[in-house]
Amino acid sequence: MGNIFGIDLGTSNIKIYNRDEDSLTVEKNMIAIENKTNVFAYGNSAYEMYEKAPDKIKISYPLNSGVIADIEHMETLVRLFLTDQMKGSVKPCEVYIAVPKDVTEVERRAFHDLINDAGIKAKKIMMVKKPLADGLGMNVDVMNSQGVLVVNVGYDTTEISILSLRGIVVSKLIKVGGKKFDESIRNVIRKEFGLLIGEKTSEAVKISLKDLEKEGKDAVVYGRDIVTGLPVERKIPTDLLNQALIENFDAILDNIKAALEKTPPELAADIFKHGLYLTGGASQVCHLAQRLSNGVGLNVNIAENPVGSGALGLAKIIKEDQYKALAYGIEEDK
Repeated sequence: MGNIFGIDLGTSNIKIYNRDEDSLTVEKNMIAIENKTNVFAYGNSAYEMYEKAPDKIKISYPLNSGVIADIEHMETLVRLFLTDQMKGSVKPCEVYIAVPKDVTEVERRAFHDLINDAGIKAKKIMMVKKPLADGLGMNVDVMNSQGVLVVNVGYDTTEISILSLRGIVVSKLIKVGGKKFDESIRNVIRKEFGLLIGEKTSEAVKISLKDLEKEGKDAVVYGRDIVTGLPVERKIPTDLLNQALIENFDAILDNIKAALEKTPPELAADIFKHGLYLTGGASQVCHLAQRLSNGVGLNVNIAENPVGSGALGLAKIIKEDQYKALAYGIEEDK
């Protein structure tokens, strides 16, 4: 029996569950190409070079808003990551892949073809709707539970889903996520301090906000002064940064309310009991959980592993027969 892998392709991070080792690997979903053809680096090492590489090295995310934007580079990445998982020798394997609920038939087939054409000898390719994988990864019994609200705040998108009895009753994918949070931070620093900072700097600031606030410290950033063009260091108050993020939080909140308005009353009663399940890499941002909780009047259950919950859900489907019905092949698409 060959190995089985569970893959959750995120825009920012790729998550791979390896059944043989019962391990979860999280790497940046990035590739660095030199002179348009050679793979110079991939994963975390490509991210290290991001915004620092010379022109001949192009670094990019092959995924955009949950959809494959660059199929060739994504195939290369899947092949490289899975070859690493197989210690360099590619053997026949099975692959379970998480796909967003709101993708089109063509986009869904692209996920299937991606694995098929990556040259990894996949003898079986199964798909799982990402909100169900997320729910399972947060220990929600998606087979029996009725009325479960799962909100996955990713890098490019937020997926809002209401699950019931292994199905998805309401689903909404919006283009607000960690990337928008980073943009808001960059914009406010530019506007208030005349300072240009990079994407990696704004991401680091966003991640550190919680700790900075706890310690009562300002964020220290390095960037380029718009007027002089010279590199400078500035202290940025956390209040200003938190304020800059509110607009994004409220966009997510408005869409959660819209999803709840479409929910049948019986399921709404269950959601009130269960609360909201919050996951995704950008879900940990300072004050987001609290603002959502206050805005919809629900308890918020925060994922223990927000980045890996989808892949952990795939792991359960791979290991436990009772969840196998959640996976389907391209021909039995529902």
